[in-house]
Amino acid sequence: MSEAVRLAIAGVGNCASSLVQGLEYYRGRDPETVAGLMHAEIGGYALSDVVPVAAFDVDRRKVGQPLHEAVFARPNCTTVFQRELPDFGVRVQMGPVLDGVAEHMARYPEDQAFRVADAEPVDLVAALQEARAEVLVCYLPVGSEQAVREYARACLEAGVAMVNCVPVFVASHPEFAEEFRRRGLPIVGDDIKSQFGATILHRIVARMLCDRGVRLERTYQLNTGGNTDFMNMLEHSRLESKRVSKTESVQSQLDLPLDPGDIHIGPSDYVAWQNDNKVCFLRLEWKGFGDVPMNLEARLSVEDSPNSAGVVVDAVRCAKLALDRGLAGPLEAVSAYTMKHPPRQMRDSEAREQLEQFLAAPGSPLQAAG
Repeated sequence: MSEAVRLAIAGVGNCASSLVQGLEYYRGRDPETVAGLMHAEIGGYALSDVVPVAAFDVDRRKVGQPLHEAVFARPNCTTVFQRELPDFGVRVQMGPVLDGVAEHMARYPEDQAFRVADAEPVDLVAALQEARAEVLVCYLPVGSEQAVREYARACLEAGVAMVNCVPVFVASHPEFAEEFRRRGLPIVGDDIKSQFGATILHRIVARMLCDRGVRLERTYQLNTGGNTDFMNMLEHSRLESKRVSKTESVQSQLDLPLDPGDIHIGPSDYVAWQNDNKVCFLRLEWKGFGDVPMNLEARLSVEDSPNSAGVVVDAVRCAKLALDRGLAGPLEAVSAYTMKHPPRQMRDSEAREQLEQFLAAPGSPLQAAG
């Protein structure tokens, strides 16, 4: 086992900011006295063992800047809970733009939207190899199909494991999954869950209704937020995979999936002043004993990016642990527990049980698909 988890970051946005802040925030703290960690150690790796060694972005306020400064640059707007960061010796490099920036962002103020740097993209494979990166976490915007796959191909060529936090299907794409397996590289994906967010709450309630013998008839989940992710999703053509990911995540918990006309899950609007605050409006309608109609409505408010980072820190260390153990391809239990659209959906209780088996049992055959 190496002494550190050498991490590359694709997309230095709000989620990356929360992740990088967290690496320092938890350094030297007693995990029993602080909130927010699902696992203080994974395979012997604490959060302090995760070391950023490379970072990529396309925004002119971040490209060329030290990572410890770029994570606070606009249009990032997440909560700052750890202002003082060490100099990691990492400067943000220009990544490929491709379809990573939606055209409509040009109509919004500079401090809210992306502004592409006037720079040539670096050779991703060479940059990852030079940094000796072991795991790349992908935080590109929703709808960046071409760009995400460019990073996936770079990971394959450079020999780097991948944690795909966005709803572009890589770990759950048979051809990519097989290629990661063939190259001897683990991958965790796709589309990160929050520690406790809209999808988790929706899954829990939907599953509980089934377990209690009632019949769910209709449901919706509507979300609003003010970060660049919500602005990006105003372009509905970029939303298809996101809607598929979130809808399948909830449908997978039902004994009888709902008709498509009776389930609506997906982002609804961008509200600039919310910044990184995400508000979920949830409604479920069902029939209980005697076919009597009943319903539940809930409102959930979370800070989106720290909510994601609490899961990513585990996914990254699991990917590194898989590298140490020589596992390759999609990590099924890890993905099912940490992602909305894993290669194989599981109930959350089953995914957690299999994840704990993976953490305790080196080389467990349950974890690598195939």
